[in-house]
Amino acid sequence: MAFGAQELRVLRRALALALHPTPASAEDVQDCLRLAESVDEAAREGARLRAFLLADLARYRAALPGTAAGYLVLLEEALRSGYRPDPDDLSALRALRGNPTAAALLDRCATLAEQNVRTRLAGCGTTPTVPASRTRLTALPGGLAALSASEEPVKKPAGNPAAEPRPQSPAKGPRPDRPIPTPGEVFPPKRKPAPPPANPPQQLAAG
Repeated sequence: MAFGAQELRVLRRALALALHPTPASAEDVQDCLRLAESVDEAAREGARLRAFLLADLARYRAALPGTAAGYLVLLEEALRSGYRPDPDDLSALRALRGNPTAAALLDRCATLAEQNVRTRLAGCGTTPTVPASRTRLTALPGGLAALSASEEPVKKPAGNPAAEPRPQSPAKGPRPDRPIPTPGEVFPPKRKPAPPPANPPQQLAAG
């Protein structure tokens, strides 16, 4: 990405404002916004071109060995743009080892692949450490210590067993050792009224 004279002037003015904050004019603000939009558009265009380049590289690689010349040119261009070769590229270059250009690219790609492996291994071997300033958070209210305590199971306080609610007993029913009453005992027969005497006693007249 190359900047023109006008763009360099705007960039220099933006850097000066960042290092020494001063009130910026409306013209400076508009120039900075236009420069930012131009940079974003150039970055998007570069990403599109790189995607097209890698797609062409994959097509040429799939059509080897008939496309060896075009594949080597595209691979070298992709490496200049920051592309890192994959195992398929290494296999293709080994098959074209008789070509001097392919042999030179094989050595270059093998070196880049080895660097990538070392970088990944170094990244996997690092253990994240907690800064010393953050370790003090465990002693603050609501810190890690409080969080650990809140995660412990809540224990019930030991109290008087008599005060604990007892389980409700089932509803009382007839005792199993008591005989079941018969219908005659529950509903006894009605007794007939006694007949009146044959000669009722005469009431004495009041004197």
